Amino acid sequence: MPMKSPVDSTLQKHQELVHCALMQVNSHVQRFNGECVLNTLMMDGYDCPFKYCRDYKYQNLEGKQVELSYYPAIELIAGLEVDIMKVVQIKAI
Repeated sequence: MPMKSPVDSTLQKHQELVHCALMQVNSHVQRFNGECVLNTLMMDGYDCPFKYCRDYKYQNLEGKQVELSYYPAIELIAGLEVDIMKVVQIKAI
């Protein structure tokens, strides 16, 4: 039996987790929200933002390809439900 990659075993444990490779970043915004630097990515072919926090500013990923692991989520903004993707792992390629 072939060995599973770490990504495969993680995806099997967490049914809602999605992993995508070679995603193109169209826009990358970083802003301080009081506790951390909130990063918002817009990806080629997607209409919803991909969000994650870091303790410090990171390199600009606009125009680069990335590998992502994320959970689909819903965020309440001004009383409206907005679909977002909550990033748990990102790797610039």
